[in-house]
Amino acid sequence: MQKIISNSNETEQILEITLTAEEFGAEYNQELEEARRNIQIKGFRKGHAPVSLVKKLAGPSIETTVAEKMASKYFTEIVEAENIKPVNRAEIVNFSFKDGQLSLKLVYEVHPEFELNDFSGYSFTRTIYTITEDDVDREVNNILKGHGSLISVDDAALSTDTVIGDVWKLDETGKPDETQKTSNHHFSLEYLPEENPFRKELTGKKAGESVDIENRQDDSEAEPTRFRVAISEVKRLDLPELTDELVKEITDQQFESVADFRADIQAQLEKHFAKKAEEELLESISEKLIDENSVPTPKSIVKSFSDMLVDNAKRQMGGKFPNDFDAADFRESLDENAIKHAQWMIITRKIAETGNISVTEDELKAYMEKEALNHSEDQRERFVESYKNPEIRDYVSEIIFKGKIYELLKSQVTITEEAKPVTTPLQED
Repeated sequence: MQKIISNSNETEQILEITLTAEEFGAEYNQELEEARRNIQIKGFRKGHAPVSLVKKLAGPSIETTVAEKMASKYFTEIVEAENIKPVNRAEIVNFSFKDGQLSLKLVYEVHPEFELNDFSGYSFTRTIYTITEDDVDREVNNILKGHGSLISVDDAALSTDTVIGDVWKLDETGKPDETQKTSNHHFSLEYLPEENPFRKELTGKKAGESVDIENRQDDSEAEPTRFRVAISEVKRLDLPELTDELVKEITDQQFESVADFRADIQAQLEKHFAKKAEEELLESISEKLIDENSVPTPKSIVKSFSDMLVDNAKRQMGGKFPNDFDAADFRESLDENAIKHAQWMIITRKIAETGNISVTEDELKAYMEKEALNHSEDQRERFVESYKNPEIRDYVSEIIFKGKIYELLKSQVTITEEAKPVTTPLQED
């Protein structure tokens, strides 16, 4: 066997292999005999056609099969011998059988070689979110909303009220178009953006009033659409008083007093914002390392992350994109994000290599045993054993691996803390 390895760029290599008849002949003869046994040629009994005729009819197919098998076999051997780190399967771009030799040309991508810049001098800030009684009050209020009731009020509508009325689209002369009328429409002002014209115009209005509203599309030169709303009712959410009895009811007896309930909300807020602070810190660290290290990205890795981002978007839209959705344009918009994901993956692998970071069998099992405590006792043993499933194993390994990378990074950079108030309510993920 002869081989020539060359680089077409920082992440792509070309491998040219030349094999003698002795090296590929046995495989070729086996494929030829297989074809002879199965091919049906008119005038000959199955399996008895002349070899020359079989070669003439099935030769191209046989050569392709042999080339693929030889490429797979010798690529694996060469990768191990030369310590090559491919990131995708090698693709045969050309092959030929000539003068008793098989010539193969393969193209594949590899992890780029680069030196990671020293990051020990980097400084970052971890936010310490402070939770106040007002934050707890806001969360209590959000919970109580699910147990409140809408009541009619004679007051002017607040930005948190619901305004009910008939809506007409106005024609060019400003008259209501009866063919485009919506009766008894509910405007939940609280959930409309602050700049929404309906929220702005309906806030402060009372039942019995009529309001003309101009709806202009952003960045559009088209004439605005005009509507008329005849307000028939203003409804306001009436919240129940938080008592010990209500706490027992809404928590299914988990808490027996208002004090315990508020203490749990405080703890959940602290846990949520501690996690948020950690995620923000880790994101700032990763962004800094990406900015400071110019890492070439193999196309196949970028594509895998692009596919992941597209699939995530599809799931959020119910499993598929709308018919009029421009998927190609959307994928293109994800390119920068996909490249950053790829760069960070390559950087973390480099950190693992230089820091001798790996995931052991004992660590996998210990992680699963800890997580199993969140399951019922009769399911724990089965849950722990599930890590032997390759997909679950890879998933858990990646979690542990990322945790080790981040702990190493945090131990070598400077992290200061800064207190910051919570300005937005806790949202469900």
